[in-house]
Amino acid sequence: MERKNCWEDITTRAKEKEVDRFAKGYMEFLNNGKTERECVDQIVNRIEEAGYTELSKIGKKKLKAGDKVYATWMNKTLVMFQIGKKPLQEGLNILGAHIDSPRLDVKQNPLYEDNGIAYLDTHYYGGIKKYQWVTLPLAIHGVVVKKDGTTVELAIGEDEDDPVFFISDLLPHLGAEQMDKKAAKVIEGEALDLIVGNKPIILDKKAKETEEGKKAAKEAVKSGVLDILKNQYDIEEEDFISAELEIVPAGKAREAGFDRSMILGYGQDDRVCAYTSYEAMLEIGAVDRTACCILVDKEEIGSVGATGMQSKFFENTVAELMDACGCYSELAVRKCLANSYMLSSDVSAAFDPSYASAFEKKNAAILGKGIVFNKFTGARGKSGSNDANAEYIGIIRKVLDDAKVNFQTAELGKVDVGGGGTIAYILALYGMNVIDSGVAVLNMHAPWEATSKIDVYEAKRAYIAFLNGIK
Repeated sequence: MERKNCWEDITTRAKEKEVDRFAKGYMEFLNNGKTERECVDQIVNRIEEAGYTELSKIGKKKLKAGDKVYATWMNKTLVMFQIGKKPLQEGLNILGAHIDSPRLDVKQNPLYEDNGIAYLDTHYYGGIKKYQWVTLPLAIHGVVVKKDGTTVELAIGEDEDDPVFFISDLLPHLGAEQMDKKAAKVIEGEALDLIVGNKPIILDKKAKETEEGKKAAKEAVKSGVLDILKNQYDIEEEDFISAELEIVPAGKAREAGFDRSMILGYGQDDRVCAYTSYEAMLEIGAVDRTACCILVDKEEIGSVGATGMQSKFFENTVAELMDACGCYSELAVRKCLANSYMLSSDVSAAFDPSYASAFEKKNAAILGKGIVFNKFTGARGKSGSNDANAEYIGIIRKVLDDAKVNFQTAELGKVDVGGGGTIAYILALYGMNVIDSGVAVLNMHAPWEATSKIDVYEAKRAYIAFLNGIK
């Protein structure tokens, strides 16, 4: 049952260059996709260059085998299809990942001043260790939608000449009481406020005498920040009400290790599986069963909302697709979904020797040993999990072995230690076969997560084998 290290298969310089090339493309995706919207924008540009057409723009054209279409929803969720030779009622081969990641979100009434420092108030999104987010250079990404409908897109803190932002922490000289707290309480959620300014606005004598000037002088640093927002971005304070601004680590993904074998970057859960999934879709060639890739939002907070997997977007899009293929009926949609096979493409926790007591090693994902399959997730007694059946796993094993893809199986830590969930159980509600599969990650949910280049490459190979191999 021992799995070999995948680097053992990289026996030529040409193969090593191919792994590095794919990793470089992935790192660029991470750098330019720190929010769901940015990911969708990148992916749409990429797949349109590869011949995909937006489903809503095909008109009265009837789709046929080989056609490639996609649909988006609210600029945060995307699904793409390559039509296969077999009728859609026989099911789809689906890759499903999510493109949201843990972060801090700016509140709707966020800007305030306290003792000469201007702050943005935040609310954390997803499961984080709050203490990991202090004293780091942070960036602001997102959109501000004004009352007239115009949208201001922001990405501040990524260019070399941009300012960055940060959250302060107490110095160790005064931190004795803080250090006695449990890790969950060392930094409270309401203390994760972003420092954005310290320089008061400069008003001339005449301006100080106006009502507006007197008001600005009372909170001069806040007023200085508002002046910058107005002059540089045409944003008023009230525009925060209709804004979606995400606080993320500033800086680019980097190669890690003397051997450059790993990738350190923000948002690898689950953008590593999103990238490998849609790139696999672009390499599959002609397929027997229609190939599908779903990239969704909101997984980190329960797959809720209009752009989460629990919404009807995917089901509605499948109905629209079947109508465009001339085979729509309510029954046909149900048969298509029930007869589908899916890989819920989500990351797994890599075994960390520094914290070995949290893992059961022989059932843990090992960095560098290929794509990871989790038969079930959930917590403790498999609560809340999708538990894939043995017959389906047998099919997957044969497909991957035939394609000479390296894979391993794992659980998320020891039985009574913790657990987690993915979108797998939601698709399984249709009656389709689903199993979790993805890349092993160190530092999962931290501002900087780590993966092995070879695992990223092997995940793409596995997804290609699945899309082509399930007949």
